[in-house]
Amino acid sequence: MAEDDKNKQGQINIELDEEMAQGTYSNLAIINHSVSEFVVDFINIMPGTPKSRVKSRIILTPQHAKRLAKALQENVKRFEKAHGEIKDYDKQPIPLNFGPTGQA
Repeated sequence: MAEDDKNKQGQINIELDEEMAQGTYSNLAIINHSVSEFVVDFINIMPGTPKSRVKSRIILTPQHAKRLAKALQENVKRFEKAHGEIKDYDKQPIPLNFGPTGQA
């Protein structure tokens, strides 16, 4: 087996279309979990707007949730090393009565 074939075996081809590449802005994430999954709802809350909608919902296994948390933590450390500490601004508490929290 050629060296190039060995390298290609472990690779995953991931496609990103133009619409998805635009991304979705979120300034709030609400996380719920059951014994089998984590549900992360991403929301964009606008000042003065009494109602907001979930813009994206990601459902993860507990193992993937833990890997995501670790990856985020590592990336924040690298970002802060390059750009300085990320300041966490004091914000008014957001009422989290967006509806029932279900279990799977």
